[in-house]
Amino acid sequence: MRKLKDIRPIEVKDYKLYVINQLKLPLETQWVELTSYTDVAKAIKDMIIRGAPLIGIVGAYGFAIGVRQLVEEDKPLSQAEEILETLKNTRPTAVNLFWALNRMWKKFEKWRNEGKSKEEIVKLLFREANKIDLEDYHANKSIGGYGQVLLPKKANILTHCNTGALATSGWGTALGVIRSAYEEGKEITVYVDETRPYLQGARLTAWELLNEGIKHYLITDNSAGFLMAKGMIDAVIVGADRITANGDVANKIGTYSLSVLAKEHGIPFYVAAPTSTFDLETEKGEDIVIEIRDENEVKTCGGCKIAPEETPALNYSFDITPAENITAIITEKGIISEIKKEKIEKFLRYRGG
Repeated sequence: MRKLKDIRPIEVKDYKLYVINQLKLPLETQWVELTSYTDVAKAIKDMIIRGAPLIGIVGAYGFAIGVRQLVEEDKPLSQAEEILETLKNTRPTAVNLFWALNRMWKKFEKWRNEGKSKEEIVKLLFREANKIDLEDYHANKSIGGYGQVLLPKKANILTHCNTGALATSGWGTALGVIRSAYEEGKEITVYVDETRPYLQGARLTAWELLNEGIKHYLITDNSAGFLMAKGMIDAVIVGADRITANGDVANKIGTYSLSVLAKEHGIPFYVAAPTSTFDLETEKGEDIVIEIRDENEVKTCGGCKIAPEETPALNYSFDITPAENITAIITEKGIISEIKKEKIEKFLRYRGG
């Protein structure tokens, strides 16, 4: 069995959060210190950190940091609600952020009602955020273990965006499946979509695979269909930012197109995500709020202008892949191979998700 490195995108020291600035990769590994909840909110909004699970983890630490600020500044804990809302309003699509913040808020209210001191509440909040962090890492390892079983001993895999250690607490979801398969000794070749406009595939996924020594090729987004037609792809594995009750998946823009191409060519299309990504209160994909970002992200590439200044651009960050296009959803609790509402609910209920 091969032994792979553990890449960690965040560190916590002395109640401060340090994150890898993912806008600088792969040219520079720059660590950024986040000392206030507004620092954390800005880091999420500006995509210094990104990836649904990591956004949730960082949001949890951000809430703990914000409450600590209140205590240090001798302000009432009632102002914690403003901290919560500020962090929730950073990015609207990834449900992990809201899941993590709601969990932190419930614990915060519980400890307040129990009459714990402000200082004790701060310690407990940081401990809870750390639990969310560690739980995500172990969930990723389980996702990898379940998912790699689906792959043949020799596999050419297409992946989209970045779903690795940089998008999570470590190891990764879709890329975690690839890591686990490679660690088991399988002969893996990865085709990495560049993922416009932020190029998370080119900048981040390729960087992770290079660090792990996993064979890979960077491809333009619009060449995926041609590779499928040539028989060069055995499976597509992607992550998710939100999975609805009926199994529709919100993920990085371009995911839907890949699912259509995979279906047309008879290629299995897998989604890898922790159970915290499921949103059973949202019935179907069309009910999800899709983030629209600044048009200049489309009109530039690597800081260079690539379109006329006067040309308007539309910049959806995510799209919706319908359940019928998905072969299986790989979670830390196991694999959902029949993507239907009643099957998902039964699976999560039975598995404790």
